Amino acid sequence: MTNRRTNPKVDEFLSKAKKWKEEYVQLRNIVLDCELTEEFKWMHPCYTYGDKNIVLIHGFKDYCALLFHKGALLKDPHGILIQQTENVQAARQIRFTNAQEIAKMEPMLKAYIHEAIEVEKAGLEVNFKETSEYKIPDEFQHKLDEIPALKTAFEALTPGRQRAYIHYFSDAKQSKTRESRVEKYMQHILDGKGLND
Repeated sequence: MTNRRTNPKVDEFLSKAKKWKEEYVQLRNIVLDCELTEEFKWMHPCYTYGDKNIVLIHGFKDYCALLFHKGALLKDPHGILIQQTENVQAARQIRFTNAQEIAKMEPMLKAYIHEAIEVEKAGLEVNFKETSEYKIPDEFQHKLDEIPALKTAFEALTPGRQRAYIHYFSDAKQSKTRESRVEKYMQHILDGKGLND
């Protein structure tokens, strides 16, 4: 525990936390014991090794979590890593609902953090799915087939923007909603804009 440098922005984050405060402090202490650099990114405590993101602490309504940026590459012998949604490719979470859980799991958590550091030291990378591997919803595919300019404009977008549209259109459960979303964003795509531009 000799090399524990804390970040004032994380101190401020913890002082303002209304929920999960005790759990955040516990998780912070565990991560700092693993000699990572404490930073504040994406409005959350983030811990790095050699400028590479290793783990982030965040909270939701029903749980708080340690998020491993390359969690998909960890062995997970205890089966505790969770993929937040089916579209998340690299990151994995370990979730907690109380401080006692964290205390009980401390040795296990440190082992996962050390493995994540080793993954980074080894230079391992997650193999992301290519945009072409995602299924385009039928409602959007029909429009792409009907309107060549739309197809050209969509293919000219960056892969990340293409995936954002595919996910957004696909997330709608009903065909009518998918059609409505496609109609709403057709001009956006024709203008070369991403979903959030």
